[in-house]
Amino acid sequence: MKPATPEMLNREVNSPSYTFSFFDEAFLSKDELRAVRLQLEMMKPELSLKEAGIENTIAIFGSARTLEPDNAKLTITKLERCLIDQPDEPKLLEQLRHARRQLRQAKHYTQAYELAQAIYSHPKLIEQRVHVVTGGGPGIMEAANRGADDLGMKSIGLNIELPFEQAPNPFITPELCFRFHYFAIRKMHFLIRTKGVIVFPGGFGTLDELFETLTLIQTKKISPIPIILFDEDYWKGLINFNLLIEEGMIQPEDLKLFTYANNVHHACEVIASQF
Repeated sequence: MKPATPEMLNREVNSPSYTFSFFDEAFLSKDELRAVRLQLEMMKPELSLKEAGIENTIAIFGSARTLEPDNAKLTITKLERCLIDQPDEPKLLEQLRHARRQLRQAKHYTQAYELAQAIYSHPKLIEQRVHVVTGGGPGIMEAANRGADDLGMKSIGLNIELPFEQAPNPFITPELCFRFHYFAIRKMHFLIRTKGVIVFPGGFGTLDELFETLTLIQTKKISPIPIILFDEDYWKGLINFNLLIEEGMIQPEDLKLFTYANNVHHACEVIASQF
């Protein structure tokens, strides 16, 4: 009978099957382990937020594509310089139209920044130790996290792994910046501690977050919380809620699930009034 050699022992130790299951990325990535991954995504932020003593949050949703005003102005300046030499270039003219639209929308970046600062400065919300939570990306999310950071306050970012747009903005409190693979678990974390939702203009992702929240309240899956649609003209132009009533798709009282706001003070007072 041949004795075991060091090479033989190393062969077993180095085998993937010998790796601890919780260190084995290939094992954890299997389809059959999806339920475990969902639970891990649920528990990691949950435990971290509890350890940080965060119980009340205000969620701020909005477009990742909204630019900071100075950046929007800089883009226009660069395009206008290019058009001096190529005044009829179609691509440059289209880019300039788009840049001017982005500059018009950039006011929302400033308002989201100011709103976050108003939340952290409001006596009632200070008393309740409210923290701002965003999707952690650029645009409106960055503005809100930045408003908190400039006051030296902590804020939360729930970042989602995407092939474009989404990377953590630099203004999230590092220990409160979380990365998600599953949209469903991320949206649960938005609402677990949230005492109000403020929705700035945005696209598909923002609409998804808005209607998820409206549906959960309408169906009594969560307790009612203030839902504020910021910039009334945008939202009324985008969604014809009256048509939904006329067609019997929702009840007239469902319109009471949300309210509009056009300025930072109004939005902040609506949130604070529930405490």
